[in-house]
Amino acid sequence: MTSVTAISSEFDQAIALEPDPAEPGCHLGELGEGWQIGGGINGGLLLAVAANALRQELPGHPDPLSISCYYLSASRPGPFSVRTETVRRGRSLATATASLHQWEADGSQVERLRVLASYGDLAALTGEVRTSAAAPELPPVEQCIGMEHAPPQLITQAALLERFDLRLDPATVGWAVGAPAGVGRIQGWFKLADGREPDPLSLLLAADALPPVTFDLGLPGWAPTIELTVHLRALPAPGRLRVSHATRNLAGGYFEEDCEIWDSTGRLVAQSRQLARAPRAQA
Repeated sequence: MTSVTAISSEFDQAIALEPDPAEPGCHLGELGEGWQIGGGINGGLLLAVAANALRQELPGHPDPLSISCYYLSASRPGPFSVRTETVRRGRSLATATASLHQWEADGSQVERLRVLASYGDLAALTGEVRTSAAAPELPPVEQCIGMEHAPPQLITQAALLERFDLRLDPATVGWAVGAPAGVGRIQGWFKLADGREPDPLSLLLAADALPPVTFDLGLPGWAPTIELTVHLRALPAPGRLRVSHATRNLAGGYFEEDCEIWDSTGRLVAQSRQLARAPRAQA
């Protein structure tokens, strides 16, 4: 396996793993401070870490086709372990689980998340596409709003935004100047700040990379994810991604957030839905 020191991309460093010599199917790594949002590490980054562990356990099945994650407690910067278990391995599809743990000060382990996923090979899928889906219409990148214009309090709560070159559609960022549209949609252009090209694992990060759609509903603040499911539909082409997040229902203090990710060729490459806790209303 490539060593952490030999990896140039911040994302690849963040998800890098070493096999645990004491436990087969277990991998070790460390979460960095640059991937925090609110009170913990970004859920998309954590999902990519678990997905990387499963990829290493499933030779011949390199890509998550469907992956679901339940977040059990907030992850923090520091060491972690990922335990994996292969449930079934077929010719074209394999199913496996993963759980990520961290250590408390007293030496006890706490489970942070649990994943169930089906893996295959996106490169081996047929080229047939029948879809009524359409990529979001976005202004040119140079006409969109970069994070350099974000409210300072947003950056202090979300260090991971500095890892992205995120350009948001001006029509969906009224919340940044105190005028949320109330539609429940945020969309824009996405790529990693260090220029790393997209691949299946980075799509898992992109699915949870934009500010919460509750910002557009006039509810700023941290919106912790309860569950996140991502379906990967194709290998992404190089270049910027179009990412659109939307919600149709906020009730009982929870909301769903649907995401679509389109590559530079206009291909729908990933879809996701998550359930998250709504930010608490500010006094």
